[in-house]
Amino acid sequence: MAEVCTEVIVDGGVLVGHDGSESAQEALLWAAGLAGRTGLALQVVRSWSLTTAPRPRTWEPGYVPPLTDFERAVRDELDGCVARAGLDGSVSVHTHVVHAPAAASLIAAAENADVLVVGARGHGGFAGLLLGSVSDQCVHHAPCPVTVVRRGTARPLSASVVVSQEAVPPH
Repeated sequence: MAEVCTEVIVDGGVLVGHDGSESAQEALLWAAGLAGRTGLALQVVRSWSLTTAPRPRTWEPGYVPPLTDFERAVRDELDGCVARAGLDGSVSVHTHVVHAPAAASLIAAAENADVLVVGARGHGGFAGLLLGSVSDQCVHHAPCPVTVVRRGTARPLSASVVVSQEAVPPH
């Protein structure tokens, strides 16, 4: 019997959480730009549950498909989102789907990541207000730097932008 993935382990790179929302798509574009500029792999993670997964092709009234069918539907949807993003072909992209809560799975996957990127608003809804958003949990608990991409800011920095690391004297 096949089992679904319940944990994602990445080997470095730019890790981005994607829940299928427009904010997640913007975070994907921003993360891909960073990955392209730094030569790092792009690791795209979608966490899911039965209530957040798209309906599998095998679904029909009176029949609940196995979890592996739901996992395949989630992977297909994630791969579609990545394809629609039209990312630079030079960026090495790896997609992962994990049957686990989003914040916990991203924080665990970030253990070996160079940076974690998340959108500011996803599909959290009212439950997200009660429990705290995924981005908030990641900012407070991830073991690596975290970038939260706000809506309308997904355009990645151009390669010509140089960030100075010199200290700026106080005014």
